Amino acid sequence: MAVTRRQFMKVSAASLAASSVGALGFVDAGEALAAGVRPFKLERATETRNACPYCAVACGVIVYSLGDRSKNARAEVLHVEGDPDHPVNRGTLCPRGAAVLDFVRSPNRTKYPMIRKPGSDKFERVSWDVAMDRVARLMKDDRDKNFIAKNRDGVTVNRWISTGFFGTSSQSNEAGYLTYKLVRATGLLGLEDQARI
Repeated sequence: MAVTRRQFMKVSAASLAASSVGALGFVDAGEALAAGVRPFKLERATETRNACPYCAVACGVIVYSLGDRSKNARAEVLHVEGDPDHPVNRGTLCPRGAAVLDFVRSPNRTKYPMIRKPGSDKFERVSWDVAMDRVARLMKDDRDKNFIAKNRDGVTVNRWISTGFFGTSSQSNEAGYLTYKLVRATGLLGLEDQARI
């Protein structure tokens, strides 16, 4: 079998690139880093598997926290890494997923419901009960005001088109199904999901 000059150059270049990457130590850099950190920093940490909150891919992450609920010690997240057993990402994370620890520790992160009253320029902290009651009341008022039972031809349509609903993608199929059924039961037509964006 004759080997052309072009085929020889392609094989040589591929071999050189593969051996260079291996010689520089990039083959198992992620595993080596995790193995180097784990014995010291994460030895007593609690390991929790979760999904990355950033996009529709829902990559698996392992969250390491330190603290004991039984002793009333507040848990603090120490380290976040990709889950090697997760079928979607197999332990890899994109730059946003790799920075999820900064998201958790950010001082600008909203940690509780807040409301801005009419005419005010400041947000005030409210309880979850107040927030949920307010959302339910505003939705009910808007639906009562803008609900369309029949179209111009007298056909029953039961539509509510003045409000929209934005769902998440990092949920189970069952939760997505229940969200869809709830939103459609109110007559909402404007339903969007993060998975399509």
